[in-house]
Amino acid sequence: MVEEAEEIGRRVRRARLRLGMPQADLATALGKTQGWVSKMERGLIELDRVGLLNLIAAELHVHPNDLIGRPYTSSPAENQWQVSASSIMRELRRYDLAPVFDGTPRASGELWREMTRLHRLRDAAANVAILRVLPDLLREARALAEVSAGHEREEAYAVYAVACKFAHTAAHSLGHPELIAMAAERAAWSARLSGDPVMPALADWMRVWDMWATADWDDSLTLSDKAIAGVQRDYERGDPLALRMWGTLQLRAAVSAARGGRAAETEERIGHAKAAADRLNGYQGPPVHDRHSVTFSPGNVQIHAISVALEMGDQTKALAINRRTGPEVVAALPHSRQGHHHMDLARAWLWDGSRDRALGELETAERIAPQLVRNHPVARSTLRSIVHAERIATREKLRRMSDRFHLDG
Repeated sequence: MVEEAEEIGRRVRRARLRLGMPQADLATALGKTQGWVSKMERGLIELDRVGLLNLIAAELHVHPNDLIGRPYTSSPAENQWQVSASSIMRELRRYDLAPVFDGTPRASGELWREMTRLHRLRDAAANVAILRVLPDLLREARALAEVSAGHEREEAYAVYAVACKFAHTAAHSLGHPELIAMAAERAAWSARLSGDPVMPALADWMRVWDMWATADWDDSLTLSDKAIAGVQRDYERGDPLALRMWGTLQLRAAVSAARGGRAAETEERIGHAKAAADRLNGYQGPPVHDRHSVTFSPGNVQIHAISVALEMGDQTKALAINRRTGPEVVAALPHSRQGHHHMDLARAWLWDGSRDRALGELETAERIAPQLVRNHPVARSTLRSIVHAERIATREKLRRMSDRFHLDG
């Protein structure tokens, strides 16, 4: 694990040297010292914030995955998800060609019921299983759009758009940048054909996530506001799907603002999201299925408040918010969100000097969402830091004991 940090540092150094960039110039761009860059390149400093990793990658004109070696090397069995990813890419490439589909596609209502299985898999953070389902679903949705008209055709494109969203989320979790980019493009295309007034905002929500990889904080905020404006009218009249999307876009904007160092705007965006969550809780009307598959609730707002505090390097604030957050609020969230939350707490406790608590939170995260956590760069960085610190502490204990025993060497 510790050697992985050294390899990341070597990749950063190679990318910097390819550009002929001195350490001092990279340090200036990052707002760090040259000594910090030197230590990071030697694997002595962990890149334990996604925003920082993305900023370094942007300054070096590489993808963040190029620096951290993601997708991570694993067993042949664990790599089988890439076969499914290739099949999805094939379907997305031929989006405007007649689909190759035997038989008659099911009606849109049946395809939406099929999507509920993907919702359950997403909530369980079962990203590999999601990828296995998607090639056939994308093909059938596209076939339905080809043979139908009117509302049924629009619904087929809506199914296609949300299937792209599932592909996008799984690809982010597993580390497949080509699938991430293509899924976002096809989601935008199908959203425009869906007739769903909220669906284009979902496609923009995906694009905001992608902009983080290149540290385009200003553009990601601008795009968030564009998407928010697109659902503003339905939000104001209390449409529950618009409330969900408006609120989750505010959370996206809060993360962008935090990574851009805008503390006041981060707080403002979290406040907007809380207001949307309160309105959603107060909704009285017939049950509405979350067809866009966005996780938005008061609990999700709370854990985002913790996450953005950490993005700004304030573990004291993050832990204080966590103390005010009831465990039942977190337990009500999907496993995917709980996994992220416990990863954040692990990082907070590590920064606060409590390795035991940090390791406990990381173990909890892995138990809840193993695929997510084992493939997440921050989780790996946190574990490396714990391992490194424990080795140092053990060496120091052994040295002192050796001195007491008057051992040589």
